[in-house]
Amino acid sequence: MRIRPARRIKGQLRVPGDKSISHRAAIISALAHGSSKISSFATGADCAATVACLKALGVAITAADGNLIVNGVGRHGFKRSDKPLDCGNSGSTMRMLAGVLAGQNFTSTLVGDDSLSMRPMRRIVAPLEAMGATVQSHAGKPPLTIIGSDSLKAIAYELPVSSAQVKSGVLLAALNAAGVTRVSESSVKSRDHTERMLQWFGAALSQQDTGGTYVVSLDGPQTLAARDISIPGDISSAAFFVAAAGLLPNSDLVIDNVGLNPTRTAFLSVFESLGLTVKTKNVREESNEPLGSIHVAGRQFPLQSQTTLSGSNSAQVIDELPLLAVLGSQTPGGMEIRDAEELRLKESDRIAATVKNLRAMGATVKEFDDGMSVNPAQLKGARLESNGDHRITMAFTIAALIAAGESEIDDAECVRVSFPDFFEVLESIVER
Repeated sequence: MRIRPARRIKGQLRVPGDKSISHRAAIISALAHGSSKISSFATGADCAATVACLKALGVAITAADGNLIVNGVGRHGFKRSDKPLDCGNSGSTMRMLAGVLAGQNFTSTLVGDDSLSMRPMRRIVAPLEAMGATVQSHAGKPPLTIIGSDSLKAIAYELPVSSAQVKSGVLLAALNAAGVTRVSESSVKSRDHTERMLQWFGAALSQQDTGGTYVVSLDGPQTLAARDISIPGDISSAAFFVAAAGLLPNSDLVIDNVGLNPTRTAFLSVFESLGLTVKTKNVREESNEPLGSIHVAGRQFPLQSQTTLSGSNSAQVIDELPLLAVLGSQTPGGMEIRDAEELRLKESDRIAATVKNLRAMGATVKEFDDGMSVNPAQLKGARLESNGDHRITMAFTIAALIAAGESEIDDAECVRVSFPDFFEVLESIVER
C-alpha cells in the first residue's frame, strides 16, 4: 500500500463495531438460552474466527439484514467438534473459548495461525486447571487441548498481569463452576466488557474497585437469558483517525456512535495532554456500554511535550502505544514509553516493529526491553514493514500522512483482522 502525505482530514464517519465487544457478544449469546440479535457486529477476521468456532461447536448463527442472529444453546448445549477449532490470529477467541470449553464434558483443541501459535497461553491454562479442567499446550503456547469437566470448582485468582482476555476466560468458566469465583487485578483494571455483558444477559456478579485492586466475583453456576445487543463503534479503530485529524492543521472530523467505555478511553486524555483538540458529545448508554461522538479539530499550534508514559499509564493505552510513539516524534521533547513489555507479546513484537519503522522514517529512537524513547523528528517517506500486524500497519499509515514524501507499507492487507475497509474509509476523509 502506497501512502501519500495529506493536507488535512475532513468529514464524518463511523468505524466498524467494536472488536472486543463483538467477540463477547457472540460467545455470551451462545451461552444463553434463546435467540439474540447482534447489530453492528465487527467485520474483521478475528471476530469471524469466533463465529466459525461457535458454529463448529453446534451453535446456529445466521446473518440477516446486517445483524447477526445467535441461537443460544445454554451452558451445556455445545457439541464436540470433529476438527480443531481454528482461532486464526485471534488471542481473544482462543483465551475466552478456553474458558467456555473448560466446563464442557468433552475434549476440544484450539489452534491458530503462525502468529497466534507463538503467543503465551500459560496465563489462561493455570486458572482453568485450578478450576478442574485439563489443558495441554506446547510449552505454554498453542495449540491448546482442553479436556473439559462438568464439575468445575470456584477459585480466587489474582491475575499476574492485567488481562481482559484471561479475566474473561475465567469468568466464562465460572458460569459452570460451583461456588464464588473471584478474579482480581492489582496493577490496572483491564477492559470490563465481559462484566458488563454478563450483567446485560442477566448474570449476577459483583465488582469492587478500591485501594488499587479491582475484584469481580461471580457465584456459579448461573444460567443466562438471550437479549439483543447493539455494538458501538470500535474506539481502538477510531484512535487512528483521531490522531490523523489532530496532527494535520485545519482538520475537522466527527466519528459517530463510538464506544466510550472508561477502560478504553485513556488515550484520549493523552492526546489532549499533547495539545490535540478532542471532544466527546452525545454520550449515552446502549446494551450496558457507553457510547457517543468524538469531534477532532486539527492542531493550530505545535504539540506540547509529553515526556514519559509508564506504569499504569502505559497499561491503560497498551493498544495505542505504537500510535502514541508516532505522536511522540512530533512533540518538542519527544516521548519515552516504559513498562510496556506486553507489546512484545502481541500479534508481532510491537516494540521492535515500531522502533524499526520510526528509524526508517528518520527518527532517532532508543529501544528498551520494556519500551522505547523517541526523539522529535520531521518524518520522511519510507518503505515500512507491517510485520503482518494490523495495529502497526494503521499506526504507520498515520505516520505516512504527516511525512515528507510517499511511503509504502508491505502486507497492508493484514488490517482485515480488525478493519477491512480501513484504507477506503481513510481515503474518503483525506484531502491532499
